[in-house]
Amino acid sequence: MASLVTEKSTSANPKDERPEKFKGLDFKRWQQKMLFWLTTMNLANIVKEEVPKSDEDPLSRETLLTIEAWRNSDFLCRNYILNRLDDTLYDVYSECKTAKDVWDLLEKKYRIKMQGAKKFVVGKFLKYNMVDSKSVVKQVEELQVLIHELHAEGCIINDY
Repeated sequence: MASLVTEKSTSANPKDERPEKFKGLDFKRWQQKMLFWLTTMNLANIVKEEVPKSDEDPLSRETLLTIEAWRNSDFLCRNYILNRLDDTLYDVYSECKTAKDVWDLLEKKYRIKMQGAKKFVVGKFLKYNMVDSKSVVKQVEELQVLIHELHAEGCIINDY
């Protein structure tokens, strides 16, 4: 009798562990997964660094090699990021020249949306009122949901 148990293969190749495509929602989660993935490929620094420049004239061989290595890493990083975007977002961000440009523009656009969501949740919490027409247990459950939403947005509520 054949065994029905299958083994789950664990991949040592970081390219196999890529994050899901970003469709415009849950940017923070996608960004963290993407940064981890880029880190496993030694490319995370590329989204933070500017194009290397030098005042040397003419450029030394070492400087030329450094710039060429950066360009190669930037090419890979930029395309890894673009390929983890939904097609509609890919079309918008593919015009960016460097991985840092793509990363910064995504962060600028979607961090602002995240801040709006945070303000919305904080507003709901601050406006919450207990009423006599509902049971206390039901209202405590609603309050717990609001507190959980606040925690999900990174807000901390002191116990005092």
